[in-house]
Amino acid sequence: MSKEPGNVLLVVLDTVRKDRLGPYGYDRNTTPGLDAFVEEATVFENAVAPAPWTLPVHASLFTGMYPHRHGADQENPYLEGATTLAETLSAAGYETACYSSNAWITPYTHLTDGFDDQDNFFEVMPGDFLSGPLARAWKTMNDSETLRAVADKLVSLGNLAHERLASGEGADSKTPAVIDRTRSFVDDADARGDDWFAFINLMDAHLPYHPPREYADEYAPGVDSTEVCQNSKEFNAGARDIDDGEWADIRNLYDAEIAHIDDQLTRLFDWLKETDRWDETTVIVCADHGELHGEHDLYGHEFCLYDPLVNVPLLVKHPDLDGGRREDTVELLDLYHTVLDALDVEGGEPAAPGEEAIGLDRTRSLLSASYRAFADANDPDPGQAADPDGEFGFVEYSRPVVELNQLEEKAAAAGIDLPEDSRFYSRMRAARGTDAKYVRIDRIPDEAYRVDEDPGETDDLAGAGDDRIEAAESTLGAFESAGGGAWTDAVDDEVGDDSLDGMDDEAKERLRDLGYVE
Repeated sequence: MSKEPGNVLLVVLDTVRKDRLGPYGYDRNTTPGLDAFVEEATVFENAVAPAPWTLPVHASLFTGMYPHRHGADQENPYLEGATTLAETLSAAGYETACYSSNAWITPYTHLTDGFDDQDNFFEVMPGDFLSGPLARAWKTMNDSETLRAVADKLVSLGNLAHERLASGEGADSKTPAVIDRTRSFVDDADARGDDWFAFINLMDAHLPYHPPREYADEYAPGVDSTEVCQNSKEFNAGARDIDDGEWADIRNLYDAEIAHIDDQLTRLFDWLKETDRWDETTVIVCADHGELHGEHDLYGHEFCLYDPLVNVPLLVKHPDLDGGRREDTVELLDLYHTVLDALDVEGGEPAAPGEEAIGLDRTRSLLSASYRAFADANDPDPGQAADPDGEFGFVEYSRPVVELNQLEEKAAAAGIDLPEDSRFYSRMRAARGTDAKYVRIDRIPDEAYRVDEDPGETDDLAGAGDDRIEAAESTLGAFESAGGGAWTDAVDDEVGDDSLDGMDDEAKERLRDLGYVE
């Protein structure tokens, strides 16, 4: 390249586990586009997500903060008090856009703050709910204990909308529209002579799996997507069994969804090349988290921190990276700094009074020669303070209130009592290195694994005296201390509510239409 690229495209493959992708050795031809992309990109083998689900991960991508610091989680499902990456880049003169079909990435969670253009492509939810007075009402509900449970229900509507929009023969993927809008945004920015940052989230591989027919016919022939279990809570609650044949069908549908994503992303990449924009663009492709398909007797991406969820794919194209494969630990948190570095923006200026803004720290930029030399950080965050050598990535998981409510409902309907001292009610934190992982859990015994020797995490070595496990545990303890203390006291197990009693008939009917209320 003749010069540093002036644009950045950040792509999140929602819920895509790395072992289902060709660049990570999958032997099924699901990703020919990404297979070609790695000829120009660097492939990271040990990328660690800061959480196992969408909202806190994206908040970390957009703020450069760990989840405990930015505070966006289901028990506080909106981002506030933090200046976002988009706000910083917009202030620096870049055109910014966010296109997604994930319900968490919307104005009512404030994740889209600062983007010059955004669309979440949900036609089921009323458009005015996502901005203006109703977005402010959203925050008011979250600030009221009596209305918090109603807000929990409302934030879950988008994911339910995804389920309804993507059901059966409709296979109503929003990914082609996301790609089309991204192309239009780039055309418009270039027509104005502006450099740009585009963020897209491609949602197809999130449950439920109803791939477009041509992909289903190729990757899941003969599988009726309406007959397999598409509700992870039914399985996790013990209300439904899944045999080996059904798991195979589920995984084949998942592959079909990934193949569709790859095809659409290739369409965008090819267009950037055809229009002579490719060399001017830093391209980052990652997943926010992965998915479990029966491993550890779990389905989905809740209630654990196993590697299929938190060791995610990451591929980056930039002239300062050498290409090939890298085995060192990286964190998705570092992408915030990598984007700032790629666009030569220092950041650190709050967009509004009272907000916290994270400036560029080159010890967290993948493009820097000092990457993860955390001993040199000027103002170390908890991860840098705990791990000056940069060997570990850190993961945090607070209770998923919405999913837990649904899990309890499925269990109750099947006459099953969920034990209070179980992973379903637990908060978790982990330190993961290239060789060892330690997971602190507040209601059940801690877990630890030698992920280099036991990638399936089948042999729990917590307390077994392994030196590397002990190093991971010690580093996790230092992270917890730097971040305000360990989660050692189990929080109240009660997650139910009677908030529907105070809702009017119209609101109840909307919830019922979307499948949240039976």
